Amino acid sequence: MTKNHLITAFVLTAMAAACTPGGKQLASGIDLANLDTTYLPGTDFYMFATGGWQKAHPLTAEYSRFGSFDVLQENNNERLRSLIDSVAAQENAKGSIEQKIADLYNSAMDSVNLNEHYWGALEEFLLCDGYQCEPDITANWLKDVWPRMQRQGVPGLFGMYIGADEKDSKNNLVSIVQGGLTLGQKDYYVDKDPRSEEIRKAYQQYIVSLCQHQGFAEADAKRICQDVMRIETRLAEASKSRTELRDPEANYNKITYDELKEQFPGIDWDSFFQNFGMEGVKEVCMGQPASIHEVEKVLKEETPEALQNIYLWHALDMVASYIDDESRALSFGFYGKVMSGKEEDRPRWKRAVAAVEGGLGEAIGQLYVAKYFPPEAKARMEKLIANLQTALGERIDVQEWMSDETKKVAREKLDAFYVKVGYPNKWKDYSDLEIGDSYLRNMLAVGEWEIKDMVRTKFNKPVDRDEWYMTPQTVNAYYNPTTNEICFPAGILQPPFFDMQADDAFNYGAIGVVIGHEMTHGFDDQGSKYDKTGNLVTWWSEEDTKQFEERIQVMRAFHDSIEVLPGLHANGSLTLGENMADHGGLMVAFQAFKNATKDAPLPDIDGFTPEQRFFLAYANVWGQNIREEEIQKRVKSDPHQLGMWRVNGQMPHIDAWYEAFGITEDDPMFVPKAERVTIW
Repeated sequence: MTKNHLITAFVLTAMAAACTPGGKQLASGIDLANLDTTYLPGTDFYMFATGGWQKAHPLTAEYSRFGSFDVLQENNNERLRSLIDSVAAQENAKGSIEQKIADLYNSAMDSVNLNEHYWGALEEFLLCDGYQCEPDITANWLKDVWPRMQRQGVPGLFGMYIGADEKDSKNNLVSIVQGGLTLGQKDYYVDKDPRSEEIRKAYQQYIVSLCQHQGFAEADAKRICQDVMRIETRLAEASKSRTELRDPEANYNKITYDELKEQFPGIDWDSFFQNFGMEGVKEVCMGQPASIHEVEKVLKEETPEALQNIYLWHALDMVASYIDDESRALSFGFYGKVMSGKEEDRPRWKRAVAAVEGGLGEAIGQLYVAKYFPPEAKARMEKLIANLQTALGERIDVQEWMSDETKKVAREKLDAFYVKVGYPNKWKDYSDLEIGDSYLRNMLAVGEWEIKDMVRTKFNKPVDRDEWYMTPQTVNAYYNPTTNEICFPAGILQPPFFDMQADDAFNYGAIGVVIGHEMTHGFDDQGSKYDKTGNLVTWWSEEDTKQFEERIQVMRAFHDSIEVLPGLHANGSLTLGENMADHGGLMVAFQAFKNATKDAPLPDIDGFTPEQRFFLAYANVWGQNIREEEIQKRVKSDPHQLGMWRVNGQMPHIDAWYEAFGITEDDPMFVPKAERVTIW
C-alpha cells in the first residue's frame, strides 16, 4: 500500500471527528492533491507541500509567475467582470458612478476606436507632431505642455507626494523623492552583469521602436534614446538602492520651504507647486538630497531639446498601453517579455478590468463587498485578529533580549494597532471625475483626478486614519507604520488564505500567519523605529537594539546564503523586513492556534495532525511556478523572498515545525538549534 493510500484510508476514520462543539463538521482545508509525497518534509518541505499544486498549475504564456495569489486574482477578475457587465447592461445616468464604470471599461475594450482613432488623442496629448527642435517651439512646449502633463501624472525627473510626516504622524507633509528612472531602480543602469547589460540594450531598442511607431523619424528616435539613456543613467548613479531606501531615518530630511529654495536653487519650486494648486507650502521632506542635486545639474547642463526628449519619452511610455495595439505590443515586448519572461499579453478584457480597478477602485469595491463579503466572514476575521494580538503580546513577554521597559512600550504599541478588515468605513467620492469614450483621455483624467484628490484631501491637512491604501478587492494585506494600522481587504479573505468551512489548524496556518506577518511588521527592522502613534522615534534601549541587531543578522546571513539560481544569491538585506515578518507571523500564529484549541484539541484529519496541517496551510499559500527572468527581476527589486524560500527559508528556524514532522539532524533542512533565528 502506498503512502497516498494510507492517507486516503485515514480520512475515512478521522473526518467524522472534525466537528465543532455544536456539531458542525469543519474540513481540514488541505487539498491532498497539492502535495507531492515523493519528497520528504525534511528534505524539501516546499515541494512536499506544494509539488502537486505546481504540476496542476503549469505556467501559461500569460504569466511569468503563477501562484496562489494569482489564482485568487483570476477569480476576482471573473467576479469584477461580472459586476461590470451587470452595470453596463443598465441604463446609467450621465455622471453616475455606474456610467463611469461602464464607460471606462468599454473604452478599454473598444479595439476599433483604439486602433483607428488613437492618433488624434495622442497628438492632442503630446502637442507634438513629429520631432520639433526649434528653440521657440521647445521653449513653449516646456513652459506650457510639460506642466499639464505633470498634472496628468506623467513622471518627471523626481517624485512628489503628500503623506504622513514620519516624525509628526498626525499631520501630512509634502515629500520630494528620487525618480526619473523608467526602469524603476538604479541597478539596471549601473550593474555590469550580463543580464543588466541585456536589459539596457533591449530598453534602448524599445525606446527607438516606440518613438518610430509614434511618428518620429529613425534618426530622431535614436537621438531621443541617447538623451534618455544619458539623463536616466545620471539620475541612477545619484540614486539610492532599494536596500538603502529601507532606512527611514536616512531618508527623512525635513526642511522649511525657504530652506528648500536656498539649498536646491536649481529647481523653480514656486512654479512646480503652483502647477499642482499647492499654494502655501511650509515644509517638505527631502528624501534623497543627492538625487535632487543631480536633477538640478541636469536642468542646468542638458539642452532644452534633451529635456523635452526625456519628458516626451516618459509620456509616450506611460500611455503606450492606452492607445493602439501596436504600442501596447511594443510595451509588453519589453516589460512583459524581456523583463519578466512572459510569452503572451493578458487578454483585453483583463486589462480593461484592471483599468477600472485602478481608476475607480473603491467604486467597484462597493459592489464587490456587497456581493462577495458576508458579515460573518468579517466577524470571524476580527476574532482571529484579536487572538493574534493576544499571542503576540505573550511572545513579547517571554523575549529574553527585551528589557522590561521596552516590553512595556511594545505592548502599548500592540494595543494601539488600528485594525481594518474588509472595506473602508467611508468611500472615495468620484463625482468630479469625468469619464467618456476615449481610453487615453479617460486614463489621463484618472491620473489628473488622483493628484487633485491627493492635494485637496492631504495638503496642509491632518492625516485621515480611515484612508485605505488598498481597494477592498485586493488580494493582499499591509501594515502602515505612520498610522500603526493593519489592513486585511476582503479580496484576500478567501481560500487558500481564509476558509469559513475549515478548522482552526488551517485558518491559523494560512490567514493567521498573514495577520501575524502584518502585526510583526510593527516590530521589524523598520517598523520597530516607529512608536505607537506612528512617529519615527527611538523607543528601544541601546542594549535591546544591540541584541535585536545580533538576532536579525542571523536572518540576513541565512538568506544571503540561499542560491536561487546558479550563481545568483538572494538579497538578505533587501528582504530582511519581510523575512522577519514571515518568521514572526509563524511564531505568533502558531501560539494563537495552540491557545485557541487548548481546551478543545482538534483531531487528526486527512492523515495529518493539527500541527502538521498548520504548516501545510502556510506552505500552500506560497505554491507557485516562476520563470528565470522573473526570479532575476525579483532578486533585484522585490523586498519579499521568492515563494519557495518563504517556506524552506522559514521552516528550519521554527522549533514547532521540527516537532510536528519529526525532523532530525539527518534531514537536509535541519539547522542546529544554536544557529536558528531567535527573535519571536
